[in-house]
Amino acid sequence: MKIDEIGLREVQMPLVRPFETSFGVTRNRRILLVEIHSEGLVGWGECTAGEHPYFSAESTDTAWYVLVNELGPRLAEAEPAHGGDCPKIFSIVRGHPMAKAALENAIWDLEAQREGVSLSQLLGGVKETIACGVSIGIQPSIPALLEVIERELAAGYQRIKLKCKPGWDTEVFEKVRARWPKILLSCDANSAYRLKDADHIAGFDKYDLLMIEQPLWYDDFYYHSILQKRLETPLCLDESIQNRRDALAAIEMESCRILNIKLGRVGGFSEAIAVHNVAQERGIPVWCGGMLESGIGRAHNIALSTLENFTLPGDVSASARYWAEDIVEPEITVSSKGEIAIADVPGRGYAVRTDLVEKLTVRTESMRVSVPVAAR
Repeated sequence: MKIDEIGLREVQMPLVRPFETSFGVTRNRRILLVEIHSEGLVGWGECTAGEHPYFSAESTDTAWYVLVNELGPRLAEAEPAHGGDCPKIFSIVRGHPMAKAALENAIWDLEAQREGVSLSQLLGGVKETIACGVSIGIQPSIPALLEVIERELAAGYQRIKLKCKPGWDTEVFEKVRARWPKILLSCDANSAYRLKDADHIAGFDKYDLLMIEQPLWYDDFYYHSILQKRLETPLCLDESIQNRRDALAAIEMESCRILNIKLGRVGGFSEAIAVHNVAQERGIPVWCGGMLESGIGRAHNIALSTLENFTLPGDVSASARYWAEDIVEPEITVSSKGEIAIADVPGRGYAVRTDLVEKLTVRTESMRVSVPVAAR
């Protein structure tokens, strides 16, 4: 496809409520959006990098630099036929998967519009609805947490995930399980523990958790494999899984029994599908994690979650949980059964509110012409 223009913009969106993890507290999001114009169509992508390089080495500002100076010019010059061409186009640039995903996912969106099919259909999705869970950040107190859980269960969400860290774990699980013995419950440590905590983590088994997500180092398989052997509860890896090779290594080493797939973390739809496939081939269930996305990134997560092996409720929840006003219409909603219906329209399924995007924009960059790049 011929690319006429690549637009990059930073929008700033305040969260409805602070979101706390073992990394700290997020109150406002600086989100990078890309819009790719091609032959009268516009594809949108979102970079899910955080404001600081805490979850990964990327940040809002590093992504801006690499998008403007490396990835954007290369994509404009390449004229990709479809989204699956992007990994090869970007291959000379090491790392920066979230920046790469923003562009690649916009190309997939464009391709779906061009072909007149939904993005989920283009990806190979098979579901008409997806099951939704929620990720609940660390709260000021346990009573406050119980109030939040009660509200989310009343809204229909099928799985509750609790952020945890040393000092905010077993007492929390105890109180939650005493109140709701049968709910689908998991926890996410974002690498807050070390192997010396293995005895303590083994105590999580008694709380009947669906999974313990990324308890140890963000780049580790080996020590997770040691820990998994001590647990009845499945471990789930998130930050450790950057690509298909990582997924295969983790599965072969028995480092986990569940995988979290995040589009930005693995570099876009192409690699996400590859991770999904290798997990499915080996009987490992997957689910879609969230990164406090706007409606654009959330729409992409919805499409990804329609693939066959996404058998566990993901973190793809309603717009209103995070934003007073989202930048897509209709806003993303979750039914009383805890499901999102898949829109059967060409592309991502949600229109971008360009007027609101413009209002929230604090900086822009336009790439209209081919820029010479170094020999590949």
